[in-house]
Formats: sequence, structure tokens, C-alpha cells
Amino acid sequence: MDRAGVKRFCLSLPAATLDHPFGEDHDAYRVGGKVFAIMGGDGGLSFKASDIAFEVLTETGRAIPAPYLARGKWVHLADPADWPDDDLTEHLITAHALIAAKLTNKARKDLGLA
Repeated sequence: MDRAGVKRFCLSLPAATLDHPFGEDHDAYRVGGKVFAIMGGDGGLSFKASDIAFEVLTETGRAIPAPYLARGKWVHLADPADWPDDDLTEHLITAHALIAAKLTNKARKDLGLA
């Protein structure tokens, strides 16, 4: 999936927004103000992963721990176009859900997520 595909898919998720806090060439996808995926200027993609997915993806070499975010179980893909679209969309759905689950009940309700 290329940058346009990632953008199209991420913005199709409930209450997802896009901003550029690290410069115009970095896309940060958020839900409730919290980032769930970042696409860098070089085309690399980082996203929040479940504990199990983080272990599997990093141990098998399908992804690397995301720089500066690995402690929070984020992974990084150097080239998301190398991944099958259905696998990538499944991980982005999970990233969105993991971050949305951390929002307050009121925030989830206000965003139509509860």
C-alpha cells in the first residue's frame, strides 16, 4: 500500500484525523487526539501493535521496533508496499482500536466510538 492508500484507509476509520506535527512530509493519523499510525517522509510506516503482534512481527523480521516508540509496542515498516494490503489494513484497524480503547468513556462516546 502506498502513501495515498494508507491515507485513504486510515481516514476511513471511525473518528480518524490527519495532521502533520513533525512537518508536512510526516502524516500522523489520530483518533481522539492520540496517534495510532505515522507515515514518515521516507515512506516508512509506524503503528501501534498489540503485545503479541509486536513480538511476532519483530521476531520474524516482518517489522522492526519503531524508533523512539518501541517501548509502547510500536512497529515500523520500511516499505508498507511490501505488505499485502489485507494484512496491513488489519494491523491499522487494530492500531486504531488499541488507541481508541485508551480514550476516556466520555471521549469515546463523543466520537461515536462507544
